Amino acid sequence: MAQKLLCSPAKISRIETAQRGASLRDVRDLAAIYVVGDPDQVQLLMTMAQEAKQPGWWQRYDDPDVRSFIGLEEVATSITVYETCLVPGLFQTEEYARAVIRGLLPRISSDVLQERVDTRLKRQELLFRDSPPRYWTVLDESVLHRHIGDPGIMRAQLDRIVELAELPHVVVQVVPFTVGAHMGLDNAFTFLQLSDPAVPDTIFIEGLMGLIYLEKPSEIEIYREALESLRAAGLDPARSVARIAEISRSFA
Repeated sequence: MAQKLLCSPAKISRIETAQRGASLRDVRDLAAIYVVGDPDQVQLLMTMAQEAKQPGWWQRYDDPDVRSFIGLEEVATSITVYETCLVPGLFQTEEYARAVIRGLLPRISSDVLQERVDTRLKRQELLFRDSPPRYWTVLDESVLHRHIGDPGIMRAQLDRIVELAELPHVVVQVVPFTVGAHMGLDNAFTFLQLSDPAVPDTIFIEGLMGLIYLEKPSEIEIYREALESLRAAGLDPARSVARIAEISRSFA
């Protein structure tokens, strides 16, 4: 391939491993070499290459997992989040986010802590833009009872969820303790759907070792089934919001 493009093998390697972008000329020539005969498909690839040269605000972060996740989150048409322990990042208040991050990383420096809090708040802007994604979050009831910070922080956080649930593109459900064992009992995850046919639906799972990306149809199907089960098990949105408000009042 390097011989056909009149470039070094190192350049091809960097493109294939996403260490550098592909120029419009590269994409055009590669499409010809790989016999991509559909003009619309070639144009789609050219457009993607052009848009990739316009970095988003998240590109300043060194961690490639963070860049990838936020980048896909920004262009998603539908985001579904299931949480077992914590309020989702797009719902977190500044004080709750700070308490969560410090709890997960007790040795974090003040500067890095503030940067991560600011990033979390910046991500939340997508809920208020002109064409926001559909955002559906399913919370195990334990999320609402786990003390993160002091009672004031918890009450403000739960009130924030109630407030955001009023947005027309936001749905909140609570899976109550009375459900018992269920498909999501031990696995929090985020399901991103994008309108771009070149990017598959993606499941993100976050843990101590970073983000795990799942894209295979067989993997997606398992999580799709889990979401259907969780939505069926959860309280309806109105009862869920009422339950969150009730628990909020318990944090005196």
